[in-house]
Amino acid sequence: MQTDLIRIGTRGSLLAQAQAAETRARLMAAHGLPEEAFEIVVISTSGDRIQDRPLSEAGGKGLFTKEIEEALLDGRIDLAVHSSKDMPTVLPEGLEITAFLEREDVRDAFIGRSVETIEDLPQGAKLGTSSLRRQALVLRMRPDLDVCMFRGNVQTRLRKLEEGVAEGTLLALAGLKRLAMEHVATAIMDPETFPPALGQGAICIESRAGDGRIRSMLEAIHHEETGAALSCERAFLAVLDGSCRTPIAGLAKMEGDRLSFSGLILTPDGRQSHEISGEGKAGIAAEIGVDAGKRIRDKAGAQFFDSWD
Repeated sequence: MQTDLIRIGTRGSLLAQAQAAETRARLMAAHGLPEEAFEIVVISTSGDRIQDRPLSEAGGKGLFTKEIEEALLDGRIDLAVHSSKDMPTVLPEGLEITAFLEREDVRDAFIGRSVETIEDLPQGAKLGTSSLRRQALVLRMRPDLDVCMFRGNVQTRLRKLEEGVAEGTLLALAGLKRLAMEHVATAIMDPETFPPALGQGAICIESRAGDGRIRSMLEAIHHEETGAALSCERAFLAVLDGSCRTPIAGLAKMEGDRLSFSGLILTPDGRQSHEISGEGKAGIAAEIGVDAGKRIRDKAGAQFFDSWD
């Protein structure tokens, strides 16, 4: 029986800690270990500390993982729990994504202050979001809306909404469910017309490459279908050099041993967009994502991508 303490690194938000606790619970169940066999180590990240400007101006989504990955590399923690949509496509040398937990709901939730849906918002109303994808999708629906920056964790964003900083906001339904807060959603967005971020709803676990003890432990809680879907989505994102400066959406779905993927790229103002799809066997999930990324890049042309800069 394992006796060495297993240290799980996480960000400090309530949602991040809930995800770390879920990972711990799954490891306890899979290996018959007590809670005392684990320590959840909260690590402050640059992404959490920088609240006064968009991530695209501060350095991109890696700001949510940098300090945690440093702790992993120098041995202060044994594994790190992340929201997959926060993970850069290129990891630091010596680290790897070892497991994915079964994916939660991929959809976005709209929370209105005095209305139920985006369509119900008054002309020119403020909608708060820190996501360029959500901004572009909202403006595609309602070009009259005033999209303003909304940074912070779930509780911070809901407080800003209550204070009247904006009339509505969007959050991942998966996060609300993990916090038992799905009741705050006033409308659920249709993923066909409002597709999610690549990786949305999936928890990934990162560890040191070559750490056989941790890898073998995580194999027991890895969800194969989620892993295949995320392999496809992350490959698509990598081809397009996805960061917080790029409005990209997409979703891979599994049915038996077949995977289908649909991807979307938009200009930040939502006025132009291109869609792509692909499918094949789950065993070539990454290749499906790479192919879709190359095809949509060719379809859109260099001029389209210049609008992202």
